[in-house]
Amino acid sequence: MPLVRCDQLCLSYSNDRILNRVSLQIDKGDRLCLVGRNGCGKSTFLRIIFGELAADDGSVWRREGLRIAFLSQDLPDRDERTVYQVIAAGLAAQGELLARYHYLAEHLGDHLGEQPNGEELARLQQRIENEDGWSLNSKIETILTRLQLPADRPMNELSGGWLRRVALAQALVNEPDLLLLDEPTNHLDIPMIQWLEKQLREFKGALLFVTHDRALIQSLATAIVELDRGSMSVWRDDYQTYVRKRDLRRQVEGRQHAEADRKLAREEQWIRQGIKARRSRNEGRVKALGKMRQERRQRLDLNVTARMQTDAGESSGKLVKELSGVTHGYDSTSLIKDLDLTILRGDRIGIIGANGTGKSTLLKIIVGELQPADGVVRSGTKLEVAYYDQLREQLDPDRNVVDNLSDGREFLQISNRSIHVVGYLSSFLFSPERIRTPVKVLSGGERNRLLLARLFSKPTNLLIMDEPTNDLDVETLELLEELLIDYAGTVLLVSHDRAFLDNVVTSTLVFEEGGRVQEFVGGYQDWLRQGGGFGDPFSTAKTKESRDMPIEQRPGERDRQERKRTQLLQKELETMPDRIESLEDELNRLHQRMSEVGFYSADNPDRETILARASAVEEELTETYRRWEALDARSDLQPPQ
Repeated sequence: MPLVRCDQLCLSYSNDRILNRVSLQIDKGDRLCLVGRNGCGKSTFLRIIFGELAADDGSVWRREGLRIAFLSQDLPDRDERTVYQVIAAGLAAQGELLARYHYLAEHLGDHLGEQPNGEELARLQQRIENEDGWSLNSKIETILTRLQLPADRPMNELSGGWLRRVALAQALVNEPDLLLLDEPTNHLDIPMIQWLEKQLREFKGALLFVTHDRALIQSLATAIVELDRGSMSVWRDDYQTYVRKRDLRRQVEGRQHAEADRKLAREEQWIRQGIKARRSRNEGRVKALGKMRQERRQRLDLNVTARMQTDAGESSGKLVKELSGVTHGYDSTSLIKDLDLTILRGDRIGIIGANGTGKSTLLKIIVGELQPADGVVRSGTKLEVAYYDQLREQLDPDRNVVDNLSDGREFLQISNRSIHVVGYLSSFLFSPERIRTPVKVLSGGERNRLLLARLFSKPTNLLIMDEPTNDLDVETLELLEELLIDYAGTVLLVSHDRAFLDNVVTSTLVFEEGGRVQEFVGGYQDWLRQGGGFGDPFSTAKTKESRDMPIEQRPGERDRQERKRTQLLQKELETMPDRIESLEDELNRLHQRMSEVGFYSADNPDRETILARASAVEEELTETYRRWEALDARSDLQPPQ
């Protein structure tokens, strides 16, 4: 059953063709991953389906009554709104009423008759009852419980992982038929990514999502939607099968283009023989040449990709770094405790753990930017170190791309070869026009590529990389993997990309509780097979994310919140019988329509809409009964005898 159908969508920005007659149908139960290079229009396409943007041409059909939710790659604002208010915003106008009622009930406490808020509370209560808003409050309560969120906590007190969790709750609260997600794993650690993956696997609606996390794609996607040079194609395969078929298709297309170019070259040579020769030959051939030229101009470049290379420099000594008894922390928190580690030439070591556990701190200690509180770090000989930082602090935002790379030089010396700076930057997908752009206006992916270009332009035999995969498209990720696999030096990298770790590293350092750092042979999956694994990122007070949550509340705070919560649940329980009766009446009317002669005929335009509504009402009625039974069984919600 189709939920959304896009037909012949076209969109251009300036001279860039983003969408070129793109069509896509999203059906119930679909889990589609939208893939493509950075800047190809993936986020734009999501916003067109959501209704936030309009295409230049074409149409978007959405099933009547369709509920769509959009989870942006940007985190919610850290402002004074409470978690309850942000989640309620996912329910539009009725959600605003509930959020206001919730706020007033919280701040009035036992003084519900106090003026003037007492009068406003009474008016809100009446409006909520008139608009059947208490049934929506049950949805908010359900999602708060499911995701274990603190309803009254201000957003400005939450860390990144909790903000992402609240954003997901807001997207899910209205039980959408279609959920759109734009890079949902951005800057999340592995425990949080695993948690998010579990939530999405349990989601009952359709998914259309954009991500560079290949492990997430392989786990969730039932089909791959490829947006490539303005065109769209659907591959009903898992991700790994899609990659094999994509590469084969591009090989075939590349051979076809090469043959077309050879033919064009022959015709160009013929046309240069002069006007007399052209007049004596077939005029149709002249027209055909014009058509070939036009096709060549319109052909989109298939093979434009980053062509990264490194200058491995001189080999280091066999011993690269040796850490003995290294301990470090801040305040009373121990990040690294009694770490003994030997790094040898050629090692490729991955470092994983929850955010805030000390991974970046360890890199800074190894590179010499930070002195440990205790212990010794010994360096080997002939080291040439390149350090890639996740905060892009090595880039000057006010200087342009070429100046950040070359400091005014026209040529770079890489592996004993002199390479022009423009040509070198073109291998990292920077056009001649783009290299004069200030860094501060570059996208995240462009900044990442520039930092990689800087890193690889210098002789180095020790690469230290902190989150190198952020904002890179999948194809650039795959190329970076190949480069690191072939790199002759030593690599240390922090990453939350599970597939990247599996493909690159030979051993893994895992940050555990209490500052313990354990070393395992192999990548992420190898660690899991050896008994490793992260628990629920929200169930322990040891991680940075959960340290942001209060362990103890102020005196009387818990009791006050429980009284307010009980009042809301009592109001909801009182409205349940009327809600059930209303749903049963609607379902009976729908069944009567469905029993009419000719209802199931192919030319009945209302058939699909009525069937979809009947299914939705049945689900809501079942859930309402379940909720009613649960609330009715609570003794604290019963009226006094």
